[in-house]
Amino acid sequence: MQVQEIERVADIRGDAFRKQYLVPGKPVIIENLAPQWTAFTKWTWDYFKAIAGDAEVPVYNNTRAGAKVLVNGGDGTMKFGEYLDMIRKGPSEWRIFLFNLFKHAPFLKEDFEFPVHLLHGFLKSFPMLFVGGAGSIAHMHYDIDLAHIFHTQFIGRKRILLLANDQSPLIYKMPGTVESAASFVNWTEGLDTENFPALSYAQGYTAVLGHGDTLFMPSGYWHHMEYLDSGYAMSLRAMPDTITGKLNGLYHLVGLRNFNNMLIRLSPQWWYRYKRRVAQHKAASYMAGMKP
Repeated sequence: MQVQEIERVADIRGDAFRKQYLVPGKPVIIENLAPQWTAFTKWTWDYFKAIAGDAEVPVYNNTRAGAKVLVNGGDGTMKFGEYLDMIRKGPSEWRIFLFNLFKHAPFLKEDFEFPVHLLHGFLKSFPMLFVGGAGSIAHMHYDIDLAHIFHTQFIGRKRILLLANDQSPLIYKMPGTVESAASFVNWTEGLDTENFPALSYAQGYTAVLGHGDTLFMPSGYWHHMEYLDSGYAMSLRAMPDTITGKLNGLYHLVGLRNFNNMLIRLSPQWWYRYKRRVAQHKAASYMAGMKP
């Protein structure tokens, strides 16, 4: 796989952002956006525990979803405060995915600003937290609503791997899902190109996000994230401008997810094997078309 570093800017104007990153669909890290927010220093583990420690949250481990696991199905639940205590003690594979803390503490929205000078269409009711212990992993996928994402890292560091959606055949996208059949765990040390040879042709981007870094991920971007330290990030989501983009997101949310879950319920083992078989076939066909 060919990987390059994600570009970084300190600040950027709206016209330059649209021309250089939004229109061409290219990721960028903005360094000085979040440090202007009250949240940059105010949001700590102790603060979160004090305001929402009793909230019950779904938690996810590093095991990839098996044949019978529904889309976004959790691996257990914990009180938010107990979870924070656990990951602060040391490495932990457990993470929290798409947690709307703002339902429990709506006043937190006063601590940051949506970057409307860069992009419109933000879903202002759905800022989401992503929390993980050191060593936890969000396996390769793209977001099912196809939103543009501004993903700001707070406490801790996180290594990310991104690929544009046109790389889907090369990373073994499974039909009816937003997931890859290939594993990207420890990808910096090498990938399983013996069983997934098309990975050698894929082109991606990488970076390590630290406190205050805001990553812009264009709609449909694949991402794999590894928590190097216990930490958390907040994602602000904006829907695509075009009618086609919005309809595609709606299809993914309603049609694709429900279709996938239906087959998981009806015939989990057959569907599990079928998805992987089709991913292999499409990757082989794509590679064959690339060769002179």
